[in-house]
Amino acid sequence: MIRAGRQHLVRTLADLAAQQGVGIDHYTRLKPYEAPGFPEPISSQGSRIRLYDGEQVDAYLLGKPVPPLPETDDDGDLLDRRECAALIGVAPDSWKTYKRDPALTKARVEAGGVEHWPRHAVRAFQADRPGRDAPKPGRPRSTGDQVPRDQVHGLVAELLDADPTISAATVTERLGVHRNTGQDALTRLRADRIADHIEAHPTLTPSEAAAQLGYPAGQIRRATARAETVLRARHIAPYLADVAAALHRAGWTTEQAAPDVQFPGDDRVVAALVLDDDQAPAPAVVWDERYGWRTAASRRHPITKGAVPPSEGGGVRYLTGGITPPPGDVVTALTP
Repeated sequence: MIRAGRQHLVRTLADLAAQQGVGIDHYTRLKPYEAPGFPEPISSQGSRIRLYDGEQVDAYLLGKPVPPLPETDDDGDLLDRRECAALIGVAPDSWKTYKRDPALTKARVEAGGVEHWPRHAVRAFQADRPGRDAPKPGRPRSTGDQVPRDQVHGLVAELLDADPTISAATVTERLGVHRNTGQDALTRLRADRIADHIEAHPTLTPSEAAAQLGYPAGQIRRATARAETVLRARHIAPYLADVAAALHRAGWTTEQAAPDVQFPGDDRVVAALVLDDDQAPAPAVVWDERYGWRTAASRRHPITKGAVPPSEGGGVRYLTGGITPPPGDVVTALTP
C-alpha cells in the first residue's frame, strides 16, 4: 500500500531505470531490485506493476539506512485492488465489480499506473456493500436476468465466500439469473481463486488446490482448466507489460495501458493492445500464446472469435520472432 501522504514518492521500475540512466529492458534483465537490502515493493504481493517508495530507494542508493515506512494504518492510505478486497473480506477478482460503485469511482486515484482507493473510501463502501441485503428471487421462466450483468460477478463472489460448495442452480435461485450466467460466474471465480491458491502454494495441482478451497470435485472441471490458463496469463503478464511500454515509447499509444487479456474457450491466453495514435502502423496488435504477435484490422474488436486464427491480409499480418520476441523486436517488426 501507499502510506498516507506518500503518493508523490511512488516510483515504478521504469522510474528506477531512468534514475540509473539505463533502459527498462536492460534494468529488468539485471534485476538490481532483487539485491539484498533493496527496499521491498510497496505494491501488494502478486501485483503486475511493482511500485517502490522513492525515499527508501534514494537512501539505499546513497548507502544510507533505509527509513522505515509508517506501520499504523491511516484513513489516507492508498490501497490497490488486492488490498481493498482483503479489507472488505472478498476475493481480489470481486473488486472488479465493486469498484464500479459511484463513490469508489469518484475516490479512485492512480499512482504509478495502478488504481488505488483511499482506506476511508473502502471502509465507507464496506459499511453498505452492494448485495448484502439484495432480494434473492428465483428466475421466472422466459425472463431475462433479474440482476444487472455488472453486478453478477460481485454477488456470486459473496455467495461463494459464504458457501464454497454452492451450485449454479442455487445461484440461479438466489439471484434470479440464467443458469448459464451463474455457471460462468462460478467458473471464473473458482478459477481465479484456485490460481491464487496455487501461487501461494506452488506444489499444489489445480485439483488439489480446489479441494483445499472446499470446491466439490463434480463442479470444478472447467474451473481447474481455466485456472491453468489464468496462471499462464499471470506468468506472461510482465512480458506483455514490457511490450506495452515499448509501444508507448515508440509513440503509438497515448497511454501505457495494460493489455486486454482474454481466455477464449478457457484454454488459451490472448491479449490485445490498441494502438490509438494516428501514426501507428496498425489499429491494434494481438498476442496469442500459440502464434505470437499479429496486427489487427480493428481497434474495437481486435480479438476475433473462434479457435481458428485469422488469415493474413486485410490489415492482418503475423510478426516474425517467435512467441515472445523482445519488446524492441516487436517495435522493429511493426515499423513501416
